[in-house]
Amino acid sequence: MKPKIAIIGGGLAGCEVANQLMMRGFKTHIYEMKPEKFSPAHKSEKLGELVCSNSLRSKEITSAVGLLKYEMQELDSIVIKAALKTEVPAGKSLAVDRERFSEYITNTLDQSSNVEIIRREILSLHDPVLTPYDVLVIAAGPLISEPLAKDLLNSIGEDELYFYDAIAPIVSADSINWDKVFWGSRYDMESKDYVNCPMTEEEYYRFREGLINGKKVEPKGFEKEIHFEGCLPIETMAQRGELTLAYGPLKPVGLIDPKTGKSAFAVVQLRAENLEKTMFNLVGFQTKLKYNEQKRVFRMIPGLENAEFLRLGSIHRNTYVNGPKVLSEYLELKSLKNVYLAGQITGVEGYVESSACGLFLGLYLASKFSGHKISLPPKECALGGLLSHLREEKKDFQPMNVNFGLMAPLNIRAKKSKRREMMAKRALKYFEDWKQGLGIK
Repeated sequence: MKPKIAIIGGGLAGCEVANQLMMRGFKTHIYEMKPEKFSPAHKSEKLGELVCSNSLRSKEITSAVGLLKYEMQELDSIVIKAALKTEVPAGKSLAVDRERFSEYITNTLDQSSNVEIIRREILSLHDPVLTPYDVLVIAAGPLISEPLAKDLLNSIGEDELYFYDAIAPIVSADSINWDKVFWGSRYDMESKDYVNCPMTEEEYYRFREGLINGKKVEPKGFEKEIHFEGCLPIETMAQRGELTLAYGPLKPVGLIDPKTGKSAFAVVQLRAENLEKTMFNLVGFQTKLKYNEQKRVFRMIPGLENAEFLRLGSIHRNTYVNGPKVLSEYLELKSLKNVYLAGQITGVEGYVESSACGLFLGLYLASKFSGHKISLPPKECALGGLLSHLREEKKDFQPMNVNFGLMAPLNIRAKKSKRREMMAKRALKYFEDWKQGLGIK
């Protein structure tokens, strides 16, 4: 008899697990707490909701995340399929129309006879509703509900680990002062992928001061404030140095203002949120400023003086476990048999990484239930490098995006760009060999 499988969480990782099992004839039940209950960051009832950004980052195969997306596509990732069908222009990045993206994933799974979506919050691993299941996958994400997080952490005997993540605001296209901004991607001024808000030196320093002095949402008294370096609040970056922003998310390099024929001192970029380009995301503007302060400070940006904010930034706590300590190499909890974790709660960071983690777990479970066990992907490829982060113990374990540093070294001296090309070429060969040896349809 085929096992009964429950997946807690209808985010990217949970949907990937369900999709891999669904395609191979295994039935799953996805328990999703929305719309019965929403996390502080989620707004939509749909599965696979994107919160922090609408970008899945670089499409270039010579980048680690671009390589990972290629590998996922080769493994029939539902997230990559949805992204390619709902893509919006974003230069060399893969950005999506969030609503259409989530709708595609929801409809694909909901229309399958192998998937049942149950709208119910699971408060404990010992919830009576879970008793009939042979396998439990916790893919509740970094915003896992507090009761379930406490029960999970009590079960594994670990102290809670967390960091703070922030969401960037979205503005209405109708409210942008188009006389002050211009289209163009870095080094490609013919592109219509980004809207650029140029700043003079005086405007930049005034804006930086506004960020630093703006009133911020403070963490609860019992929580220590910890930020993930890859997603720092814009005001935190501003505090690190006078020119940190100008050399970071506001760098003007490769952007020529057609009105002056020169590069501005700093440039704020806006990226389209949907195909119609009626909404724009402030790129790199994750923030913990209070709502009224966001409106005041962000309207100091040239072109956004009268901005209508369709969504304001917010801050939330992301929860994750110490993967190398509590998980087996196949993402099963060492302390609880047949209980698996998938996605960001394992200690990977990012939309793509979370999805890849769920995809691998779905592949593994499908192979296990088919009577054999797949090998781990080699560390020479992006998926293998990412998963190695979850099994190699570290003194200070923190969430990690996929990067070439996680992959097996080349041990060849070469320039950075050439080395990445060589690593990508090597990864494709190792990945293809591993894929051929999976032995599952």
